Amino acid sequence: MTALASTSKPSELSESCVPDVVPINSSASSVNDDSHDDSLENKSATADLPPIHNTTIAREGVVKEIHKKVVRQKLNKLKHLVIEKGISPDYLDSLFPKMLPNYDPQHVHYNGGVAQIKEWKISCYLEVMEGGVPCTNPNLTLLELYQPLLDTCNDLFLEWYRQQHACNNKLLAGKKITRTCKRIMTFITRYTPAPGEQALLKHVDGAGKVDGSCVVALPIDRWSAPEEVNSFVGHGGGITFWDGKDPQTKRPREIHYETRAGDLAFIDRAVWHQADPITRGTR
Repeated sequence: MTALASTSKPSELSESCVPDVVPINSSASSVNDDSHDDSLENKSATADLPPIHNTTIAREGVVKEIHKKVVRQKLNKLKHLVIEKGISPDYLDSLFPKMLPNYDPQHVHYNGGVAQIKEWKISCYLEVMEGGVPCTNPNLTLLELYQPLLDTCNDLFLEWYRQQHACNNKLLAGKKITRTCKRIMTFITRYTPAPGEQALLKHVDGAGKVDGSCVVALPIDRWSAPEEVNSFVGHGGGITFWDGKDPQTKRPREIHYETRAGDLAFIDRAVWHQADPITRGTR
């Protein structure tokens, strides 16, 4: 399984999470902005996450790390951020055995297709867009299982989004802003070496009409078979971005990350990226 993902929409500010099995390719959501002249402050729920199986969902210090690293990314004109082990791998491990028997990918068709894929059958959708897009039968059992993780992704996405877009709107300068996040679509994807299942190639989430996405890398499947059988390590995988600008070619830089369980990727609107192909194991 590869990722949990969500996406968000402008005007309402949406967010989507893509889990990596995860990935759990997860959900899309919208972020609502309200400006105030009073002293309200943005607060994140991640600081008081409840303990789960003697751990917490988000790693201690992850919010501070997001604040620090997003500044560096902005100085480099980059609109994405990857945080190592932002989500506890132990927590993700605790969910995996419960997820496996309920993982049931829906068979969906896209008009034109994301990354030129018209037929997609390796993602299990937990939340879908209004009108039943891309399917009408979301997996509510897995939605309940991953709800605490998705709520945490909302909080972390909002922290990243607030920093990424700070000072971008002169009309809001000097005003306090309260933001909320609404997921639009959530799904879990499992990649294999089989034709058509190796990757989700270069694409933009939501055709560039969402505010951003969040991807959570999920554990290697050590429950349905031995780890040495399902491991893809050394055989591809990870995530690649085309972001910023190469000073010599003036074209977007190609930036690759070897993501592992618990790694978080935040992706701004209209940033090209891909889940890289694997040639062995499952992801």
